[in-house]
Amino acid sequence: MPLLKRSPVILSRCHSTAASIPKLVVGIRKEDPSRIWERRAPLTPDAVHHLLNSTGVDVLIQECERRAFCTSDYVKAGARVHKTLEPAHIVLGIKETPVDQVLTTPAISPWTRKPIPRTYLMFSHTIKGQPYNMQLLSKFLAAPSIPDPHSPPRLIDYELLTDDAGKRTVGFGWFAGVAGALETLVALSKALLQQGVASPFLHTPRPHTLPNLPAIRKAFRAVGDHIIEHGTPKSLGPFVIGLTGTGNVAQGVLSILTELPIVQVSVKDLPALVSNPGTDLRKVYLVHAKGSDYLARSDGTSNREDYYRNPSKYHSSFHTDLAPYLTTLVNAVGWSQGYPRLITNEQLPITLELARRVASASGNPLGRFVSVGDISCDVQGGLEFLTHTTTLCDPSYTSRPANLSSHLPGVQMMAVDILPTALPIDASTHFSNVLMPYLESLIADYKGSKRGELKGALNRATVAREGKLAEKHAWLGEKVEAWRASSIRKTQTTMRKQRILMLGSGMVAGPAISEICKRNDIELVVASNSLSGAESLTHRHENASAVFIDTADQVVVESMISQSDLVISLLPVSFHPAIAKLCIKQRKHLVTASYISPAMRDLDERALNSDVLLLNEIGLDPGIDHCSAISLLRRLHSQNKRVVSFTSFCGGVPAPESAEGIPLGYKFSWSPRGVLTAALNGSRFKLGGMNYEILGEKNLRSGFPNVPVSDVLKLEGIANRDSIPYVDTYGLGKLEELRTVLRGTLRYPGFSQLMDAFKSIGLLDTEAPFTIDDWSSLIRITLKRKLGIDIASNDLTSVLSAAKDVIPRATDIYQLQTALEYLSLVPSSSPAPPVPKFSATAIDHLANLLAQKLRYEPEERDLVILNHEIIARDVSGQEEVHSSSLITYGGSEASAMARCVGLPVAFAALNVLDGRVTARGVCGPGVEDNLWKGVLDGLEEVGLGMKETVRPNTSTSLTVESALKVGFRAP
Repeated sequence: MPLLKRSPVILSRCHSTAASIPKLVVGIRKEDPSRIWERRAPLTPDAVHHLLNSTGVDVLIQECERRAFCTSDYVKAGARVHKTLEPAHIVLGIKETPVDQVLTTPAISPWTRKPIPRTYLMFSHTIKGQPYNMQLLSKFLAAPSIPDPHSPPRLIDYELLTDDAGKRTVGFGWFAGVAGALETLVALSKALLQQGVASPFLHTPRPHTLPNLPAIRKAFRAVGDHIIEHGTPKSLGPFVIGLTGTGNVAQGVLSILTELPIVQVSVKDLPALVSNPGTDLRKVYLVHAKGSDYLARSDGTSNREDYYRNPSKYHSSFHTDLAPYLTTLVNAVGWSQGYPRLITNEQLPITLELARRVASASGNPLGRFVSVGDISCDVQGGLEFLTHTTTLCDPSYTSRPANLSSHLPGVQMMAVDILPTALPIDASTHFSNVLMPYLESLIADYKGSKRGELKGALNRATVAREGKLAEKHAWLGEKVEAWRASSIRKTQTTMRKQRILMLGSGMVAGPAISEICKRNDIELVVASNSLSGAESLTHRHENASAVFIDTADQVVVESMISQSDLVISLLPVSFHPAIAKLCIKQRKHLVTASYISPAMRDLDERALNSDVLLLNEIGLDPGIDHCSAISLLRRLHSQNKRVVSFTSFCGGVPAPESAEGIPLGYKFSWSPRGVLTAALNGSRFKLGGMNYEILGEKNLRSGFPNVPVSDVLKLEGIANRDSIPYVDTYGLGKLEELRTVLRGTLRYPGFSQLMDAFKSIGLLDTEAPFTIDDWSSLIRITLKRKLGIDIASNDLTSVLSAAKDVIPRATDIYQLQTALEYLSLVPSSSPAPPVPKFSATAIDHLANLLAQKLRYEPEERDLVILNHEIIARDVSGQEEVHSSSLITYGGSEASAMARCVGLPVAFAALNVLDGRVTARGVCGPGVEDNLWKGVLDGLEEVGLGMKETVRPNTSTSLTVESALKVGFRAP
């Protein structure tokens, strides 16, 4: 799409200006890379072209491939690419400038060649005293104790640019409204689909998927046309959208909704509208509620001026007068402490109960207060049940406050906090246009012009200048000084940083290292037998270092432990007991992600006597599964509900597009040997009232062909070790009173059968090491050990014939042949990796081969799925199905498995190091509330929170428990 409509002659003229003439320089910043969806720009290429021609400035721009406009378009317009913007006098960005990128040194005047202060323009998020940005604000203020002949830069906040009447003039609110309305309807359509209703809003365009607003309007207009022709689903009743707010955000909502067949109604019309079976379903009804519609004093009166003087004397009736009649709510009104909330957590059950009654009385079983789009994004604010903001990657979630009864549904919440960037070109074009007069006035001010019509507005928008806060922001000085004092204290107390020793630098170490190194008061030492691997993980972090270590050298290992405050072991599980003994000797706490082995359990008394915590099982499975299960179970117990069935399945698999055509439907994001060893384990569990104990040799043949934990993916399950001890671990009650207790592993269909075939032909044998001449000799040697006969080399028929004698009859021999050929275990055209020269067991040879043949390629993603299903019975005997799930994909920075193992380890280690965990001895995460809660809180902050649902359990319900009973293949 062409962005510049001008002739090459004009463009060439932009480049012909002599570079030797000094100019004022405007810089356009690259936005913080951590804001992955931030694609807006303060100036468009067209605006840059105008600026160059109208003011004679020079424009520099930082390279950014994420920006909505290509850097090349800015260059064509006359800008120059610059890495740091160091020559710039005026620096423009959208969001906060990263602290370490604020240029506090003055720029050089193009006229006097003397230093002059720079000016930064941004949404600084400092003017409300936000604690997290006081460090940023301090960059613009002179430090009292440090004399500086040069003034810090000036800070102008876009949020403060207003007209003479005090109305904001520069912002993105209108675009937030447009995008928010669309994302709300997308979330709603998903929620309705989960209830069995496909609405026309399934075709609502997500704003970021189309190039511009006209294209979005066209696509959304098609939704409106469909409603005009076919109407909305009868089961929903009249489709009613509620809207709050009167500002630019609300105006954006109203604008985009004009593409629908909208009929505006008043609050008093709602009961009759919703209850009338003759209401036209080919319309969409909008109630635009003003404060006077739901805010009143206790005597029923309402006055705007009085409300702002005495907000505590007002209460909201939104939860009874409006919400129960709405299909969805778009909240575009902000909230401040001391003002009444729109709907509180205590009021939400009342709303949902009324909504249920309204829907039932109208003959519409669904469709009342199904979802909310909270564009204000005030967490626990006007809508108290908004627990967190969301992202464009994951825009909605279901909110269920703890006080919500199980028979009431949760509310689908959309609360994306950067909505305007979903319309980056349109939003940036508008922003650039309204900003331009202020920028030209600022440039004129630098040039010494006495005019500058908007100079007063710029002064009103100035937060800090010449190292001092503007008068109306002087109160922020105390907050900045408090931050500075705190920073000094932290510096003083961290002269000797706490040291964490991480043993191992394998596949899951990266996310743990990155999380720990966010803490400047910690020094992390990563010790590994692969120094290059450890250095590749630590080189980006100033407070991390890598060292070589041979774990067999116990003297060196003990010395390193003695110099540390806490040890994390990411070594194979067999190494942990030896490391734990050294930690006990040196009185250092240890954190691992592995299961508690018998050898580790035996160290409990010694650890207690030494006041040492040996924390295990704090990865994914085990780890997140424990923490999330305990959290849900505690809540059920507090509601006097008795568990009758507990199932928990977890698995890390390739994303579907990366699993096609590969053996096992599996790739390795962690140690292949761990997966292979797990295939040797037996299992014990209870299912449908029957107790089962399955030997390791039969476990893969006794799996579950269908585990319905995903609406999209077909998955099989394998029982995971001994589930029975978790009856006590989780406090599930008496085993005899439970129908089902089962923990399992998820894989794609076919995994169990093929892995069982590998085991049958000896590829998983753990004894008698041997060397191989080539990869095809591996299977010949294992079959010879099984059958006592020699297998001819390079003879596929002989290999398969021998294999048939030892594998189960049900095995798909073609699947086995295809896998052996892919893995180069029989002669094939598939490229084979180098053959190891050392002696190893069959399982280790296979692990070495799989690590190379089934590794993830750089562009491939993995997928982690964790699901708990708990069927609980309330005091009336009614059963409910509670589900708690996590589904996450890997990204360019780290695999999903690495994040889900490494991050819980990091969160737990930091909590232990900070003294928040008092438990000692050999423990898992359930030993102390502070431990598992701290891990879950940390995961929520990084987007790995569990999503919970609840529904009644009826005779026709499809549950994981029922699917397992139907599909179970008993040995």
